[in-house]
Amino acid sequence: MAGIFHGQSALVTGAASGIGLAIAQALADGGVARLVLNDCDADRLAQARDALARPGLAIDLLPGSVDDPALWRAATPLLAGITLGVANAGIADNGAIDTMDFDAWRRVLGVNLDGCFLSLQAMMLAMIAGEQGGSIIVTASVSGMKAEPGTAAYAASKAAALHLMRVAAKEGAPHRIRVNAIAPGGVETPIWSTTPFFRDMVADLGSEDAAYAALSQDTPLGRFARAEEIAAQAAFLLSTAAGPTTGTVLVCDGGYSL
Repeated sequence: MAGIFHGQSALVTGAASGIGLAIAQALADGGVARLVLNDCDADRLAQARDALARPGLAIDLLPGSVDDPALWRAATPLLAGITLGVANAGIADNGAIDTMDFDAWRRVLGVNLDGCFLSLQAMMLAMIAGEQGGSIIVTASVSGMKAEPGTAAYAASKAAALHLMRVAAKEGAPHRIRVNAIAPGGVETPIWSTTPFFRDMVADLGSEDAAYAALSQDTPLGRFARAEEIAAQAAFLLSTAAGPTTGTVLVCDGGYSL
């Protein structure tokens, strides 16, 4: 991967941990000259900056929630010159439709869909202004393609993000902006620890490894992916190796959706 992003500038949202941090690492390994890193957790974002630091790489931090329009208005100068964008920030919650609290629904849709829209808007505006084209990745989920009980808010947000990506691809094409999505299945990331059912599984089974093993029984390959593996898929779509590819979804779910 060395040099495939040489000299470019990139924005990654949700970059403090999990898939976002792994993608930021892949971009750094690929030779980007500048990273703009966003996350709502300012402390972990600073830790990510320190972990990614290396000679020749400038890193700017953009702390805040992606569903806050004020964040993106203030970010305009930081985004000047970006040609790579990753709309990755997301949260999870679970609950059946008949019992889910509306505030919980709005919280998930706010970050995962409103935040995706605002991120895409900011990235596209910066790329259009720069007149260099660009490549954008949306981190979706196989949950947006396969229905499962108890996933209404998360699944609906990711299904909508997938179609938003397709619209963005059509609108971005005249400006030489490619927009694609990755749709992971189970991935070993900190997002799981935010969901009550996973915390309950860890308590019952004794460890996160045991909980991941139980959850991956429905995955034909028999395991969850690592964040670094998903980042490699994203890096391919961002790179010139995927030059003719736009408006597509790369499903990387271990066969779960089959």
